[in-house]
Amino acid sequence: MNARIAHRGPDGSGDHLAPGIGLTHRRLAIIDLVAGEQPLFNEDGSVCVVYNGEIYNFPDLMRQLQDSGHQFRTRCDTEVIVHAWEEWGEDCLSRFQGMFAFALWDAKKQALFLARDRFGEKPLYHTVTDDGLLVFGSEIGAVLAALPSAPGLDPQAIEDYFAFGYIPDPKSIYAGIRKLPPASFVSVRRGAGMPSPASYWDLTFADAADAPVADLIGEFGALFGDAVRQRMIADVPLGAFLSGGVDSSAIVSYMADASPQPVRTCTISFDDPAIDETRFASLVAERYGTDHAIKTVDSNAFPLIDRIVDVYGEPFADSSALPTYIVCALARSQVKVVLSGDGGDEVFGGYRRHAFHLREEQVKRVLPSAVRRPLFGVLARVYPKLDNAPRFLRARATFEALAQDAVGGYFRAVTILPTPLRRTLYSGDLQRRLGGYEAVDVLRDHAAKCGSRDPLARVQYLDIKTWLPGDMLTKVDRASMANGLEVRTPFLDHRLVEWAVSLSARHKVRGFEGKWLVKQALADRVPHDCLYRQKQGFSVPLRRWLTAELAQRVQSLVDGSPLMSSGLFDRRGVLRLVEAHLSGRRDYSRALWSLLMFATFLEPRSPAGDSESTVEEMPPPGSRSVPGDQRDTGRLRAGRRATASPIAAP
Repeated sequence: MNARIAHRGPDGSGDHLAPGIGLTHRRLAIIDLVAGEQPLFNEDGSVCVVYNGEIYNFPDLMRQLQDSGHQFRTRCDTEVIVHAWEEWGEDCLSRFQGMFAFALWDAKKQALFLARDRFGEKPLYHTVTDDGLLVFGSEIGAVLAALPSAPGLDPQAIEDYFAFGYIPDPKSIYAGIRKLPPASFVSVRRGAGMPSPASYWDLTFADAADAPVADLIGEFGALFGDAVRQRMIADVPLGAFLSGGVDSSAIVSYMADASPQPVRTCTISFDDPAIDETRFASLVAERYGTDHAIKTVDSNAFPLIDRIVDVYGEPFADSSALPTYIVCALARSQVKVVLSGDGGDEVFGGYRRHAFHLREEQVKRVLPSAVRRPLFGVLARVYPKLDNAPRFLRARATFEALAQDAVGGYFRAVTILPTPLRRTLYSGDLQRRLGGYEAVDVLRDHAAKCGSRDPLARVQYLDIKTWLPGDMLTKVDRASMANGLEVRTPFLDHRLVEWAVSLSARHKVRGFEGKWLVKQALADRVPHDCLYRQKQGFSVPLRRWLTAELAQRVQSLVDGSPLMSSGLFDRRGVLRLVEAHLSGRRDYSRALWSLLMFATFLEPRSPAGDSESTVEEMPPPGSRSVPGDQRDTGRLRAGRRATASPIAAP
């Protein structure tokens, strides 16, 4: 298990073994480089922790705990966790400001406490074996290393993957292996079985009393500035990703305020002008005099596909994982910690889909569903899918969304393969195993807990519960930790987020302009062209790759690919997609990329699984000899009553 996560902690390792309990850890040394080794204990050795992340307010907590009589041997944030547990028990989580996944063993109580941060910045996988052994770790590879064989695939996770491009918490691709959801914990007593995780925090969307914009700008500056300063505490070189967009530019401007030295920034440039952003990044770098590193990358980065599949450990279809991996490698050659703008769009309404959703909901309020659903349902069926037309002519997806309720419409906006298309790809066997399950249920379950009727608040809540931890934070965590790099996200300071969700929708989205208030607050800090340029994202020339350089690999999806031998897919459905895309008739880039990444995942690395087995029986790359690392792993003898079923749906 430890070897599988060596990339997450190249600076050292440690173990704690006692009757019925084993903890192992890989260290990426950031704070207190000499004395911060883990596992770390309290004064009498009865409480032990292995931990991945950073507690940013640890100096304040350390002072509080010292005032209460606790003695510290280090100046490391890790030691705060064991003493906070002694002082406050489970309530310690509400006092932590930061990103974390940790496992704490209390020998006196014979209990293991697993916890994950509010937004899911740090991962934690777990399973319970048939003989009652609880196994957990930061990446799925470490969990698989402790099992006699890889579990079968989860049919619902396959459906989720082809709908979203990632597998939302708490599922993993493997049946019985689960992710601890963000903002949750579980306390396991030896012999008592595995209880369901409990939540310790959630967002509450409620409109605040109107305040002058100038006051709100001041409040944003104070909260965001403090979040940036907290995340600059490190005993190693520190820098920032800089794309020249709103979020990364905001971070660099506030870092420059807090740093006596030039901020180190890094950007990757592509040899394809259509996806290159360096002009905007250079504007910010010049304004703040940063120590700016730029690396030009061949836009034909697709040879990294196999490496990316190994890094993520389960299917992951966000193609921006490739440039993210590259920029993390560049950053690690300069620094050990970087600040990133992840979370800004989710928290402040920055995605185009947010603005479109608001417009769609306005239409729905005018037209009763008895009129709207049949009208737009017919329009969606008869309107041609114009992949190559200008954006304003591609109205079919909008018609489909207008025919749905609010959650169904938003699902149509975020899904990478619409439901009818997914159904044409699945084999009859897989559809039977799904038993009517649809990925939209993931969004419906979260929407029921939102507590707000505001349409923007609802979809922000959905993004923060699904897209943010499942795609954005997973992408950055695996890519950065594979390179021994720590990434910190000021926009996910929970105090800032709690303030942001109290703002009315008009302070976030106006017309088709997102992050309105943030842009007002940055007007004097960030060049105008960076604030108001068209949102691009971290893209790759996917359509060109799949039509040209990767055409042979795309064709292999139907000829000799493990995709076909798995029994999960209908060959005719996949063939129709491949032929339509390669002929140029349709753009199925995202669908084919997701199939390609899934097929690569199925490819055996060391001992191969039985390609003829069914979904539950098939053990694809569980035994692959690739790093699937984590900084905290372990196992606990939980007792005969513990089985996989209590953690199937935490």
